[in-house]
Amino acid sequence: MEIIYECCAGLDVHQNNVVACVLKGPLSSIRPKKYLKKFETTTKGLLALHEWLSEFDCDIVAMESTGIYWKPIWHILQGNCDLVLANPYKIKNIPGQKTDKKDAYWIAKLLRVDLIPKSFVPEEPIQDLRDLTRLRKMWIESRNREKNRAHKILQTAVIKITSYMTDIFGLSGRNLLNLLINEEKITAKRVEEVVYTSLKFKVPELIEGLTGFFRSHHRFLLKQVLDVIDIYNSKIEDLENKISEYLLPYQQYADNLLTIPGISKDSAAVIISEFGIDMNQFSSAEKLASWVGLCPGNNESAGKRHSTKISKGNSYAKKILCQCAYAASRSNYPRFKNYYQRISRNRGGKRATVAVVHLITRIIYYMISRNEVYKE
Repeated sequence: MEIIYECCAGLDVHQNNVVACVLKGPLSSIRPKKYLKKFETTTKGLLALHEWLSEFDCDIVAMESTGIYWKPIWHILQGNCDLVLANPYKIKNIPGQKTDKKDAYWIAKLLRVDLIPKSFVPEEPIQDLRDLTRLRKMWIESRNREKNRAHKILQTAVIKITSYMTDIFGLSGRNLLNLLINEEKITAKRVEEVVYTSLKFKVPELIEGLTGFFRSHHRFLLKQVLDVIDIYNSKIEDLENKISEYLLPYQQYADNLLTIPGISKDSAAVIISEFGIDMNQFSSAEKLASWVGLCPGNNESAGKRHSTKISKGNSYAKKILCQCAYAASRSNYPRFKNYYQRISRNRGGKRATVAVVHLITRIIYYMISRNEVYKE
């Protein structure tokens, strides 16, 4: 194999320590000198690692993406040498050769001949935005779990207002739940006072739905759950304000993405946080789609094709893009609607949705690359 780097380093990263291996030698040498050293992952230890690597004038350093333990090391070393973040699945060592020193040496050997595919690591402001959007997703999912718990409490107490209103956590719904929690007398006049819009025409049905076996036990549980939901609402609102602040430098790109059918303001923020705005990280639109995990696998042996299911990829980007594709395929824009219907006719709805996601991803690639709006 052709040797690419005269001096390179491989790092085997753990929570408490990192093992570094430096390989240094001329490009014509197949047996470079090997230097091994272990460092703590405290700030002092990582600074010592930085100084040690600087002594060798390393051209490039590679490390595994082990959890989040690689992030402090990346922060210390970035700007001083080229960094490569490797997917552990793609650089597995030979079975039976598993030690920290051998892992670091193996990573350095692969790097020296340029056999480590680079994982995409966005710039720091995009990373900060990504942290916020992912935390918002987690809070929303946690809030949904609490809402499901509230539904369970109401059904247990035979409170059936969900049969007559879409969202019991809206303004009217919360007012009705407060009537139950505060032990107020349920009358037609009182119910009509606390509900709005078309619900005023459903007062008899709402009274029937509020009649059940709502005991003090259910009252206590429901109040606890609603308080937690209110906390999540407050935290999500704070996050959305902070996301809008972090999104300001990329507002032009976000506004362009909003012109794509199915993409909302929240979706645009997630797309920018996951993809970044530098499409040079991906050599083509197809590479971006593959990174997200939208391309079918290529698994053929002895003339037989085996499972070609899509890879896991970036689950955060894939989930939000699937939601966008679902909305786009049911919009009045013929490009997405007709594309979905044509594929679903023969391949089914799920494959058609993935195909629409693949199409939207390619469109996003070119829109961000050219900084332009979507044209049907």
